[in-house]
Amino acid sequence: MTETLDPIRQSVRDHYATKAQSGSCCDSGDCCDDISRGIYPQELLAELPADVSEFTLGCGNPIGIASLEKGETVLDLGSGGGLDCFLSAKRVGETGRVIGVDMTPEMIERARASAARLGIANVEFRHGYLESLPVEDASVDVVISNCVINLTPDKFAVFKEMARVLRPGKRVAISDVVSNGPVPQSLRENVEAWSDCLGGALEVKEWERGLREAGFENIRIEPKDAGSRTAAQMPPGAPFSAHITASKRT
Repeated sequence: MTETLDPIRQSVRDHYATKAQSGSCCDSGDCCDDISRGIYPQELLAELPADVSEFTLGCGNPIGIASLEKGETVLDLGSGGGLDCFLSAKRVGETGRVIGVDMTPEMIERARASAARLGIANVEFRHGYLESLPVEDASVDVVISNCVINLTPDKFAVFKEMARVLRPGKRVAISDVVSNGPVPQSLRENVEAWSDCLGGALEVKEWERGLREAGFENIRIEPKDAGSRTAAQMPPGAPFSAHITASKRT
């Protein structure tokens, strides 16, 4: 039976399925344009082949803010081709575990093939939606995500799912596109703008409210490349890349 999706989710899935099949992520306007500006330290990517290390659609480096430790279980929301999962797997070591969840079958297939080729045994990839994660309650130490939550239609459901799967006191480390004030309606209604990580950008204050209501504390949302400017000082209504951290209340 064919799955029926709403227009935005269908457009986003088709967009990223094409990326997975083509083997190229970077077209003009895509989030992953940042890769050319070095969002990951080169030493972090050194042991990975180019077709893995250069295939990212992210807007930041969640690994850099996650403070991963040996033995931890990491969940990557919207794992795509698997890059952040592979980087996390190295950090948590053989005693740790990494789970990637993505809604695009073509991305799951690509990530699984790369994991098998690279011999990375402590990673697995599951097909699913972020609003209903195929992950057990209180089974995860760290939730990471890289420019994906903005693509989801129901972000508050995603926040609740993050809280559900995290153990008490554990944390999230997210890179995503957010906004200081409402995104223009023209972008909200443009399905291509959603795929380009713009139309679905959530306001910072809504991120804070949603995380707090889901059971998080110690919430920090900081622009990735804004010098000394805070999120509140960013141009109103203009989406920007941010680092988001929080911990689940005990």
